[in-house]
Amino acid sequence: MRPFLRIASILLLFPPLLAMIIGWLVAPSFLRPIRRPLTPDLVQQADASFAQVGTHQETFDVRASDGVLLRGWKVRAAQPNGDWILLFHGVADNRMGVVEHALILLRAGYNVTLMDARAHGESEGAIATYGWLERNDTRAILDALIASEHPHHIFALGESMGAGIALQSAADPRIEAVVAEAPFASLREASYDYAGLQKYPLLGKTLFAPGAWVMLVRGQSLAGFSAAEVSPENAVAARAFPVLLICDEADTVLPCRHAEKIYRAASGPKSLWVVPRAYHTAALGYQPKEFKRRVLQFLADPSAVPDQRHTSARAADSLSRCTTCGCHSSLNRRTVSLMRTASAAMVSNRASVCKGNSRLWRRNSSSSNSALPRIPVNGLFSSCRKTSPKSLSSSC
Repeated sequence: MRPFLRIASILLLFPPLLAMIIGWLVAPSFLRPIRRPLTPDLVQQADASFAQVGTHQETFDVRASDGVLLRGWKVRAAQPNGDWILLFHGVADNRMGVVEHALILLRAGYNVTLMDARAHGESEGAIATYGWLERNDTRAILDALIASEHPHHIFALGESMGAGIALQSAADPRIEAVVAEAPFASLREASYDYAGLQKYPLLGKTLFAPGAWVMLVRGQSLAGFSAAEVSPENAVAARAFPVLLICDEADTVLPCRHAEKIYRAASGPKSLWVVPRAYHTAALGYQPKEFKRRVLQFLADPSAVPDQRHTSARAADSLSRCTTCGCHSSLNRRTVSLMRTASAAMVSNRASVCKGNSRLWRRNSSSSNSALPRIPVNGLFSSCRKTSPKSLSSSC
């Protein structure tokens, strides 16, 4: 009996102890995500995209309250309506991650800012804090924008880490409404998904929970802030402002429970759109027309947003538009889950590839340096890159 108890004790104690060790080791990595450089080629791509909508980018550098230099762009619409929208990208990405969102808004007359978050892209900063310092950065951006542009209204749109930053930044009443795709409810809640290898959140909350706790404790000691204070869920409860939450149904990085927790906590006008079959931050790729319709309708009158949770009824139609494209058959669920935005649409029988779109979204191999690809070693949430479809193993 004793050998059995000894073996059982080892089996029960070993996973938590291993998780604690891993949590201690990886804590610095989620504070210091891999930077995606803003290369001349990326700038050229962005300039070409903006030229298509009759405009161009201007350098917009802002000094944060702690002296960190934040670099980005201002882009005015060809026919501006006087409103400005702050765009926030995801972790280990840069301003290029929200260019496609910017084009939708520019065509509708909204002016936009695209900033590299601190410790990302060309911006300065030693660590990323997922909203703790970034909300102060947003205040500095707002001050500079208002001083130079005198906007009629200011809104925010973000995805993943950027969605969480946008929601926390809305503590500043100058941000009138927020569109947030795939936000995290809190840093602690997101750590459970991280500990559960972004596939088994229940495991992250139970057997591997000590790893999440150790990672947060060490992380906040290194960074000098309280992880409990990084909470979009608390932010929407503290101030009533309109919010459109977008949840990607097949998201394993930040599952829908995060958006649902934020939705339940929100004290202002709110709406939650669940995008069927979409992966992390892939709503625009899966349902571009519906994404555009919902976002622009919300921005036109944020206070009129319906207080409801809904799944798009147009999903079934969009899934059958490109029946001659055979890409999906050669890609399994894990491969597709590493892609976001446009790639999710292109590889899942969407019209984008069949129509000859020249770019896909895929994880850059240089940032995938772990034998366990489910563990995002380049930040608390996964990140992806633009690449040519020629580099994929299969093509339509």
